[in-house]
Amino acid sequence: MTLFEPDAADWQYVSRKLIPARIITLWLWIAIPLLASVVLGILASAWVFTAAGVALIVGLWGSWLVYRQVTAHAWVEREDDLVVKKGRMWRTVTVVPYGRMQYVEVQAGPIARAFGIANVQLHTASPGTDAAIAGVPESEAARLRDRLTSRGEAQLAGL
Repeated sequence: MTLFEPDAADWQYVSRKLIPARIITLWLWIAIPLLASVVLGILASAWVFTAAGVALIVGLWGSWLVYRQVTAHAWVEREDDLVVKKGRMWRTVTVVPYGRMQYVEVQAGPIARAFGIANVQLHTASPGTDAAIAGVPESEAARLRDRLTSRGEAQLAGL
């Protein structure tokens, strides 16, 4: 057992479909300055193409970061709590006891729905112990919401 790998847990990693969903979102934000600098480079000065190169490099670097972040995101359901881990360089492990959960929320924007994934957000009384799992397949997100809700109610009933 290490600090960031509690017990010999059977981690469930988020769907790889989250990678293209996040890369599409990233490139939608990069495309506007990239296209603007290309047009300005054609119309005004060739030096403006430098901005296009910078935007391209930022987009490629961001795409690599998205891949690294998504492949490090996982969760495990244990007997008394849910553990969520994120990050490679700045690692975060959040343990949410079932008895502390107030409600579980499932969200999916248009790009996430197109890829068949959703975000599962766990809310507790303390914002420091809230947890989010992005990129959960839609069917698993619904099952996870129901399982976590029933486990939370069972833990509260035992108090």
